[in-house]
Formats: sequence, structure tokens, C-alpha cells
Amino acid sequence: MNTQFFNLQRKVNQYKEVLKNTSEYRAVWKSNLKAQIKDFLTAAVEETELEAKVEERSQMENLEAVVLSLGESKSGMYQKVSEDVHRHLIKHNGSLIYQQLFNGKIIVLINYPFIENYGKPRPPKTIAIYRPEELKEPFFMRHLEEFISDITNWEDYDDDEPNKRIGFNLNFGAQDSPVVE
Repeated sequence: MNTQFFNLQRKVNQYKEVLKNTSEYRAVWKSNLKAQIKDFLTAAVEETELEAKVEERSQMENLEAVVLSLGESKSGMYQKVSEDVHRHLIKHNGSLIYQQLFNGKIIVLINYPFIENYGKPRPPKTIAIYRPEELKEPFFMRHLEEFISDITNWEDYDDDEPNKRIGFNLNFGAQDSPVVE
């Protein structure tokens, strides 16, 4: 090989290896990792009696996700539209997400709770990005524990910890109706 192409050839070989890894990572997700994550999360929900559901999101091939969702509920806050009519604010209770990335690696995210029409939702927290072979049951347990801790902290917000943020501003509009900022 011509010596002037030596460095380029190394880079081309690395590029081919990355493309090969993407195909292999996607195959592992399909063959067993997705089911392993779903099974673990389902068992954790049943064992702990956590009110949650485990869902598979597969609208996009090779961008699938397994989601542990705490669902939605009335926030307990509502706008009085009239004497007899109240418009409830819906609270999204948070979720733990395992999603394939474009390159077959898996990103683990926490979606924090938020209340519709009451400030801005906090951006998702990235726990980590993994190659499929790196994800094992001890990681799943650690992710769940971090998720529950973060959600608990969000729910238990107070001013004892001045830098603790819950992801929305506590401002109301001119007519005492909730507004998104």
C-alpha cells in the first residue's frame, strides 16, 4: 500500500468497524435485549407494587424504546371555568426510558414529571449511553433506583434545598390562569 494512504486506510477500517457494530447492536436489541429489559422492569413493577406500566414503543424501526411509565393523573389543581365547570391540570408522572439510538447503542433517560400548562417541563436526564453488551441486570436495578429517587425528590420539592429545581416556574398569568413560560 502506498504510504500516503496508510492513515486514511486506518480511518476507513475504523469507519467500517463502526458500521458493523451498528448492525450487531441492532441485532442484539431485537434478539434478546429488548425482552430482557421488559421482563426485568415488569418483574420490578410486580415485586414492588409500583403503579406503573411497561410499554414498548416501536413506531420507528431501529429506534425502538422500552418505557417504564408512571402514567398520567389529575394534578389536584384546576382552573375554575365557571361555578360548575373546572378544567383540571394533567400531571405526567414521569418515565424511565431505554431507547435505541441511530447507531444501535442504548440511551437510558429519565423523563421528569410535569404538569401541563404549568411552566416548562424539565428536560430529560440522560443516565448513560451503553453498548448492548454493557447492559446487565445490576445496571437496570441502579437505573430504577435513580429514577425513583429523582421522581421522589421532584414530588417532595420544598425550599429546604435552595438549588433543588423541579422543572417549572411558579408563575401565573394576569387572570390567575396557568401559563407556560
